Amino acid sequence: MTTFYAVLSWLLVLGYWLLIASVTLRVLMKRRSVPSAMAWLLIIYIFPLVGIVAYLLFGELHLGKRRAERAKKMWPSTATWLNELKNCRNIFATHISPVSEPLFQLCAHRHGVPAVRGNRLQLLTTSEDTMKSLIRDIDLAKHSIEMVFYIWQSGGQVDNVAESLMAAARRGVRCRIMLDSAGSMHFFRTPYPALMRAAGIELVEALKVNVLRVFLRRMDLRQHRKIVIIDNNIVYTGSMNMVDPRFFKQGAGVGQWIDLMARAEGPAATMLGIIYSCDWEIETGKRVLPAPPDCTELPFEKEAGHTVQVIASGPGFPDEMIHQALLTSVYSSRKQLIMTTPYLVPSDDLLHAICTAALRGIDVNIIVPKKNDSIMVGWASRSFFSELLEAGVKIYQFEGGLLHTKSVLVDGQLSLVGTVNLDIRSLWLNFEVTVVVDDKAFGEDLAYVQNDYIAHSTLLNPEEWAKRPMWQRIIERLFYFFSPLL
Repeated sequence: MTTFYAVLSWLLVLGYWLLIASVTLRVLMKRRSVPSAMAWLLIIYIFPLVGIVAYLLFGELHLGKRRAERAKKMWPSTATWLNELKNCRNIFATHISPVSEPLFQLCAHRHGVPAVRGNRLQLLTTSEDTMKSLIRDIDLAKHSIEMVFYIWQSGGQVDNVAESLMAAARRGVRCRIMLDSAGSMHFFRTPYPALMRAAGIELVEALKVNVLRVFLRRMDLRQHRKIVIIDNNIVYTGSMNMVDPRFFKQGAGVGQWIDLMARAEGPAATMLGIIYSCDWEIETGKRVLPAPPDCTELPFEKEAGHTVQVIASGPGFPDEMIHQALLTSVYSSRKQLIMTTPYLVPSDDLLHAICTAALRGIDVNIIVPKKNDSIMVGWASRSFFSELLEAGVKIYQFEGGLLHTKSVLVDGQLSLVGTVNLDIRSLWLNFEVTVVVDDKAFGEDLAYVQNDYIAHSTLLNPEEWAKRPMWQRIIERLFYFFSPLL
């Protein structure tokens, strides 16, 4: 009996180390950044069983077999549609500013479609203005309304949007809504989903959270886009979830969420429409390619004619596209760079690019919220402050609520507005979208908004920051260790 238990013990020990060795080999074989690989290996060796389970749950990008097959099958028809779109030559931009050219070249080569012109854009700086404008456009919709949001929470103005949508569906407008399962968990427990479906709205719960399938698909892979498309001609996108900030996360102690949305009319709606159709097909298996834009005329070409490129990221889309776009934008700057983000946990490459820009003499400004709704991300963000400040980057801490706006402005000409946070999750994991605008007038509008954020912020003093207590430094370094995993 003693021999039996001894052999069993040796077998358990052998199995234990074989398991650790196999996971270690898997970590090393996957193409990932060195800091990310080292972080995973340290977690696995310091907390073996917990680390292994965590890696199997969150260490690799698993879309799920069924969705992965759909993503693979959709591209031939999507590529054909994009090639046919190129016949509408007059919608594509023929002149790009020098500061925007590198980024637009990257997008054209990786997405396969050049930037489009003949658009009219408007920045909406409050949730109230956004929802009023959205309700007005929904009430005037004739053919179709398509939406995707990470969070939909009932209450306040959101209920008015829901009522307008149901009224539109009842009068014959085709309405499709896709909401992330985790982000909109509470909404799916309210009466509204049943009411919407009864009115004729196709409502899809994207990337359902299912504990029985945790090892078959990565559960923290989320549908983080925020897009509204109306009649294939009007589109909204930006950082705002479908929530009324007066009632959203009031117990978090960070104030109301501050967001920015862009409303566009013109061919840009079609470009966002193809992204929506891909997401819809990956989630439902149904193909709903948008109608091509009217190529005969560009009604806004003489009025404004903003040149727009749309960047999508996530499973099924070009790898690292958002990350490469941000790097290209930062390195293209020659005078000034202004960035706003609620979550600042950049990759080593992006951190290096931002610091290098400041060391080149560029006026680099980063605006972040002083209070954050994520404790881990808040501390991890602070771990990057010292390096940024030493390079000459100005860090502003916004005090008027939780600044949720994601924007980049390069030399007052190149603007990026969308859903992308400056963290690893947005750069490499989630379904994200960014609208890139090459237009000085739009850049001036964005600069006005960013300067207003700065006016309600406190500039971080490098000397005072250097005097912060040692316990804060220790916590910052602790969460810096987890930064590749956030």
